[in-house]
Amino acid sequence: MRSTDIRSTTTMTGAAGIAAVRNLGILAHVDAGKTTVTERILHLTGETHRRGEVHEGTTVTDCRPQERERGITISAAAVSCVWGDHRINLIDTPGHVDFADEVERSLRVLDGAVAVFDAVAGVEPQSESVWRQADRYGVPRIAFVNKLDRAGADLDAAVASIRERLHPAPLAVQLPIGREGGFTGVVDLLTMRALTWDDGPGGIGGGSGDGFREGPLPDGLRAEAERRRGQLDEAVAGLHPAALEEYVEHAALSTATLAAALRDLTRSGEAVVVLCGSAYRNRGIEPLLDAVAAYLPSPLDVPPVRGTADTGEVERAADPDGPLTALVFKVNVTASGRLSHLRLYAGTLRKGDTVLDAGTGRTERIARIMRVAAHHLESDTAVAGDIVAVVGLKAARTGTTLCAPGAPLVLEPAVNAAPVVTVAVEARRSLDTERLAVALARLTEEDPSLVVRTDPETGQRVLSGLGELHLEVAVEQLRRENGIEVTVGRPQVAHRETVERGVTGHVHRHVKQDGGAGQFAHVVLDVAPLDGPGDEGRGFAFASTVTGGRVPKEYVQAVEAGCQDALAEGPLGGHPVTGLRVVLADGATHPRDSSELAFRTAGRLALREALRACRMVLLEPVAEVTVTVPQEAVGGVLGDLAARRGRVQGSDPRGGTAVVTAVVPVAELFGYATALRSRTQGRGTFTTRPAGYAPAPAGAAAR
Repeated sequence: MRSTDIRSTTTMTGAAGIAAVRNLGILAHVDAGKTTVTERILHLTGETHRRGEVHEGTTVTDCRPQERERGITISAAAVSCVWGDHRINLIDTPGHVDFADEVERSLRVLDGAVAVFDAVAGVEPQSESVWRQADRYGVPRIAFVNKLDRAGADLDAAVASIRERLHPAPLAVQLPIGREGGFTGVVDLLTMRALTWDDGPGGIGGGSGDGFREGPLPDGLRAEAERRRGQLDEAVAGLHPAALEEYVEHAALSTATLAAALRDLTRSGEAVVVLCGSAYRNRGIEPLLDAVAAYLPSPLDVPPVRGTADTGEVERAADPDGPLTALVFKVNVTASGRLSHLRLYAGTLRKGDTVLDAGTGRTERIARIMRVAAHHLESDTAVAGDIVAVVGLKAARTGTTLCAPGAPLVLEPAVNAAPVVTVAVEARRSLDTERLAVALARLTEEDPSLVVRTDPETGQRVLSGLGELHLEVAVEQLRRENGIEVTVGRPQVAHRETVERGVTGHVHRHVKQDGGAGQFAHVVLDVAPLDGPGDEGRGFAFASTVTGGRVPKEYVQAVEAGCQDALAEGPLGGHPVTGLRVVLADGATHPRDSSELAFRTAGRLALREALRACRMVLLEPVAEVTVTVPQEAVGGVLGDLAARRGRVQGSDPRGGTAVVTAVVPVAELFGYATALRSRTQGRGTFTTRPAGYAPAPAGAAAR
């Protein structure tokens, strides 16, 4: 797959050109090295002339000041490069749980992904979270075990953690040469050749891949390489029918058969190819790019995109001659204009085209098309399978479907997670009040997981997000990019209410007569907790047991809509209600005064009354916390977690440290980073991921 001219681009067009495209994301737990992997890819493919370093703040993808200062990815960044005959559109995604929605929106438009793992830590909490997100979208993945040059690095242990926690069939196709600081390269188990890197004149790993060498197997590794190749052949034969036939006949697989089988298993999701290296030392990136080209799918290899049209559900394949179909997955708003990132699923987009916003029905004009390289390059056209940025869209938001005016189609957007943390924000100077409103609107345009509303009781603007860091970054962005000094209130969590004990046979009769046609609706509701088999993760279920046509079908649907209206505010403190089942047990109509409006009103009022008669429970958001601390600090950390109402689930020794896992209320985690640093002299770290809701203690804040 390697090309001597890595800057050369393919001139193939049509289906052949689309087959050479790879749309992939880099997924990982925070600090696993995914941004460094991205930077090495850009440097190796000639997109950048100097390697970007996270610790120096010189990366292309982490370009915002806060990203460079904090050393983390906050916003997904799209770039493009060429490797041999393949064009790779790559999205570097955040690894912190507070920015998981950025990962969700990226996965919606990707065809494949590289999951990066720390060779010392293996599968970490956020590694598991982003893996499950990719599972939901059916995105094929290959794994890259990074940081093999670190003390304690162990490829076999990392693969075992993948097998145990993520996928039953990880297939390691490489064998490391050297351990820890002596790691110099890998054995390619397909070609049975040694790939090594040395520190060339450009510094660690060679200035631009100069230190890369390919040669015969070292004598000391030949027996181990042959053993592992045999294990790989056997594992692949057990998963792939065509490979099994060859294996039964020859007790081994040819390189061509093995490569073809790995490609099929990767694209079907039945196996995960595992590679390894050290991105920081520039080791292992060339074979990773080869694997991306060989195993991950092109836009032609994935199923056609499905959307909703006036005629029902419609499929559109990746055909440049088909009707235009594209999805906006990211919007950047600046003082000079809007840059909208699109994934084209079908058709061809040209500069100056008029496109239809399928959701609103309004048309927009494409002023410019930009290739998302390290430095954006203008282009006159983009075709099915491309990921590009466009200038000129005035109203399109994240999740908007753009299509040909004559062939409207609405694609399903990524779903935004519900905010769990809230702060009040006010401008310090009254003169900045309007500027703050404009800046907040711009923030929510760029990041739909941020929600802004006005508190009806206090009149304050309230900003809600997915975590403390999420809001901290947003507020700092208001200050830096807009020059607005703001006052921030104490963070509050988003409570929920649920039914602990329900009611049956609750009767409500809605009668309204004020001249002319009146309103009449009679409903009988049963309300119960939603805790049956298969109800996990559901917030509301509705059913009707009315027989004999006593309530027509359209009125039943109106009752359901009314019940959903009532879920917005519960009886305990006005919080959203979740986790309940409502059954319409009986009802009655009036020949003249009954209507959908009357039954919707009756459903809303009936459920509100029924909830007041139920035994309700206040819920608070909780998070799974993984704390890594020195062994001598474990006792203090466990005591602190207990004081924060945490439920400790385990403590595992790992070298000279201990990894403590616990479930802790989100409200108790505010300021935990500072407290942990204080208890461990700065040596402790922690990560979190959402773990749903749990009953709150008596006296928890109501609003």
